[in-house]
Amino acid sequence: MILRAWMRSSLMRGLTCGVLTALAALPLWMGSETSSTEAALSSAIVGIPGTGPAASPKAEGWTDFRGPMRDGHYREAPIRTRWPEQGLKPLWRRTVGGGYASLVLAKGRGFTIEQRGAREVVAAYDLRTGDEIWTHSWEAAFEESLGGDGPRATPTWHQGRIFAQGATGELRCLDASEGRLIWSRNILQDNRARNLTWGMSASPLIVEEKVIVLPGGSRGRSVAAYHKETGNVLWKSLSDKQAYTSPMWVTLAGQSQLLIVSAKRMMGLAAEDGSLLWDFPWITDYDVNVAQPILLGEDRVFISAGYGHGAAVVQVSRTSAGFAASAFWQNRRMKNKFTSSVLKDGFIYGLDEGILACIRAETGELRWKGGRYGHGQLLLAGDHLIVLTESGELALVKADPERQQELARFSAIRGKTWNHPAMSEGLLLVRNSREMACFDLALR
Repeated sequence: MILRAWMRSSLMRGLTCGVLTALAALPLWMGSETSSTEAALSSAIVGIPGTGPAASPKAEGWTDFRGPMRDGHYREAPIRTRWPEQGLKPLWRRTVGGGYASLVLAKGRGFTIEQRGAREVVAAYDLRTGDEIWTHSWEAAFEESLGGDGPRATPTWHQGRIFAQGATGELRCLDASEGRLIWSRNILQDNRARNLTWGMSASPLIVEEKVIVLPGGSRGRSVAAYHKETGNVLWKSLSDKQAYTSPMWVTLAGQSQLLIVSAKRMMGLAAEDGSLLWDFPWITDYDVNVAQPILLGEDRVFISAGYGHGAAVVQVSRTSAGFAASAFWQNRRMKNKFTSSVLKDGFIYGLDEGILACIRAETGELRWKGGRYGHGQLLLAGDHLIVLTESGELALVKADPERQQELARFSAIRGKTWNHPAMSEGLLLVRNSREMACFDLALR
C-alpha cells in the first residue's frame, strides 16, 4: 500500500495541460556524422514553424494553449536577453484563483479559468495593469487530493470570443469583450462519458466553424465537434478513452487534419466528419499522455511521454488505401512527463523528467542534458528558452545544441507552479494556483 501511494503521488506531481531543486547535472553531449537519411529529414524540417527564421505568421496574440500554433513558440518580436542580476521587476502582480490553466492573450487582455470557492470562473484581465475586467462563473468544483483542485484546460480566444472548458465537462462560449454567455454544453453529459482521473484538460480547438473537444465517450463519442456559433453538435467520432493533450490542426502527408493523442494512440482525423485517417500506438503507464506533439516536417511528428516511456518521431505517408504511420525513430532520450518540448533549427529542447535536455530531431540523438527545473514549463522566443520552473522561478537558457547555457534565473511567483507561461506584445504572463505576474521582455 505504501508503494502504491508513492506511485500515485509521483504520478500526480504533474498533470497540467492547459496542465513539478537545484542539483546541477553534468551536461551530456554526443556527436555523430549526419547520414543521408538524417540529411533528408533535416531538409524536410527547414521552414517548418519553430525551426528557424522561415515562418513568422501574423497572429492576433497568444490565442491558444502554448500560442497560436500550439507549439510553445513566441514569434512576435525579439525579446530582452540581458536580465538584471536581481531579476526582472514585475509590471504587476496579483492574486489569482486555483487551477492549472494557462492564459490566452488578445486585444490587450489576458483570459484564464480559475477555481474560486465552489465555482469555476473565467476571468479577463487588463494585460498592462492586471486589473480584472470581467468574470463569468458557474457552479463546479473538481477536486483531486494528490494532483490538486481546479480547472486544467486553457481557454481559447477566437474572433472576439472565449471558448472555455471546465474540469468537469462544462464548455462555454463567451463574448470576450464583456463575458456575456453565448452558449454552453457539458461535453461529458452530452457524450455519456466519465471524467478522467485528473479532469478534463484539453483546450478547445477552433477549426473553421467547428469547436473540437475531447470528451472520451465510448460508442463513437470520444471526439466531438460543436458549431462555434450555436453550440449545436456537428459530429462525434471514435471510442477512445481520452488523455490530457489538446487537439491540434496540422498538415501531414499533404492533408490538413486534426492531430489527437488519446490514452492509447496518436492519430489523424478528418475535420469534416472526424473519420480516422491513421493512427500510431502510444501507450504510457496510467494512460498519462500529456505532452503536445511537435510537427517536424511535411510528413513527420514528434511525440513524448514520461514514466519511462520516451519519445518517437512518427512518419505519416500516403498509401493506396489512404494513410499509414510508422516509427521513424524511437528511444527514451526525451521523457516529457506533463510538459511539452519545443523545436528550434532541427533540435528539440524539453524537460526530460524535470531535467532540461536537447536532442537532434532527425535521429533522437542526445546532444546534452543538464539543469534541474522540476516539472515546469517552457517556451521558445528567438534563440532562447524561457523556462518557468516548478517552484515559480523564471530562467533564461540559450537554445544552443552544443551545451546547456543558463543565462539568468530569479523567483517570479511563489508556490508550486505547473501552469504554462503565455506571451504577447513582449509581455510574459505567469501564474499558478496562488498568484499571477507580468514581466515586460520587449526589446526597446
